[in-house]
Amino acid sequence: MTLDDYNAFCASLAATSHVVQWGGAHVWKVGGKVFAIAGWSGGKPLAVTFKCSDMAYAILQEQPGLRPAPYLASRGMTWIQRQSDESMADDALRDYLRESHRLIALKLTKTLRQQLGLNG
Repeated sequence: MTLDDYNAFCASLAATSHVVQWGGAHVWKVGGKVFAIAGWSGGKPLAVTFKCSDMAYAILQEQPGLRPAPYLASRGMTWIQRQSDESMADDALRDYLRESHRLIALKLTKTLRQQLGLNG
């Protein structure tokens, strides 16, 4: 997945906003809350970080090309960083980004979800 692909996909999700922060990371938010982070790392492929369920986290953290997300996972949060497509193809990454968006949106207040046109 290229940075352009990542940004286009995240932009296609409901009620999202984009900002470049934290040293050039492309950060996507729903209702002001982060659901995806991506950036280039020294010429390596795009690293993409996303929130996932406890069960997905337990499985994904053991897979090649994936790791607990720096900073976030060390604080007890279930965030994974895909560093390569070795064990997660782009289609699966899009599914996880969609799920991350959903999980973060669920944490918003009911009023805010309604204002943003999100289900629930």
